Amino acid sequence: MALVVQKFGGTSVGSIERIRNVARRALATQKAGNDVVVIVSAMSGETNRLLALAQEMAKIPDAREMDVVAATGEQVSAALTAMAIHVEGGEARSLLGHQVKILTDGAFSKARIKTIQGTKIFDTLKKGRIAVVAGFQGVDENGDITTLGRGGSDTTAVAVAAAIGANACEIYTDVDGVYTTDPNICPSAKKIPRISYEEMLELASLGAKVLQIRSVEIAMKYGVPVHVRTSFSDAEGTWVTGEDKALEDVVVAGVAYEKNEARVHVVNVPDKPGIVAELFGDIADKNISVDMIIQNVSREGQDRANVTFTLAKTDLARAKNFIEEVAKRLGASGVRYDEDVVKVSIVGLGMRSHAGIAAKMFRLLANEGINIQAISTSEIKVSCLIHAKYTELAVRTLHDGFIGNK
Repeated sequence: MALVVQKFGGTSVGSIERIRNVARRALATQKAGNDVVVIVSAMSGETNRLLALAQEMAKIPDAREMDVVAATGEQVSAALTAMAIHVEGGEARSLLGHQVKILTDGAFSKARIKTIQGTKIFDTLKKGRIAVVAGFQGVDENGDITTLGRGGSDTTAVAVAAAIGANACEIYTDVDGVYTTDPNICPSAKKIPRISYEEMLELASLGAKVLQIRSVEIAMKYGVPVHVRTSFSDAEGTWVTGEDKALEDVVVAGVAYEKNEARVHVVNVPDKPGIVAELFGDIADKNISVDMIIQNVSREGQDRANVTFTLAKTDLARAKNFIEEVAKRLGASGVRYDEDVVKVSIVGLGMRSHAGIAAKMFRLLANEGINIQAISTSEIKVSCLIHAKYTELAVRTLHDGFIGNK
């Protein structure tokens, strides 16, 4: 007998008929001799509807009350799924975040899980029931309802799987696995049978939307095997697991792109120790992450420099004022912004042991007349910042150049 956690996203529970399908799938897994824990998201579109109601009520809603409102979407899905299992002849019990108990910090709308008590889940399973847990939510030390941020049900599922020692965590979604790149852009994209935690973490952070980043971090930390698959067929999906030799033989596992990028140029700052530390220290204090950073000599002279960096486009509006304040204080002559950029990346464990991968990437882009504006690397990825108009061409070129188009 295995202990299996199954997570179903908003599309999978998007209608009464689809919830019935979830119930039948969970019951089939139980009848195969497994203990089953189901994690559900809110029905497709429901969270957006709830948040819109809150913002209609108050222009800037209270963060605590926003989480109370948002968490109800998963509460409805959990109860309906438990009802559907009963209708299909099984037994189930719905459990909310505070009942499980999923203890988080107090950061409303982006809480992080501290601990999970599995007692109620195990009590439910011992009675032959399927435990249906509301995803996306927890409770802080004050007893207040918290939510985990967009995609938080993935995090709930993997964290619960780790806490109860599950043999596998199945993530059911509207795609049938992890692909080598976005099939909507590149028709030659292929489903990946197995991918390492590290590769999946890089792909998720670089724009791949299949799994939420924090869920992959938890899976890697606790060694939880994750199976990404579709809820609309029984086909095998993609297993996200630890490294092995076969995975290392693949030089590039995937190509990702991220459109939520903006480039910032701080022009003509003094080129002396401490200037860059002060600039990025102030940005960090505002809880804004930066990515690519380039510093080069200014045309104004050897004692002046230009500093270029990227950040999330969604952070740019609130970042502009204090970036300009800091730049002025540091003696910069100005700040320029560019939102017409995209980051394209290649990821693969095999890059550790193969030379010339970055050079090949640059050559492939150059052959298509695509100028590289910035570069960042890690042990298993290379990212290039390019003009947004070349996104689809760059993705197809890199995919076909490294992975193949057959």
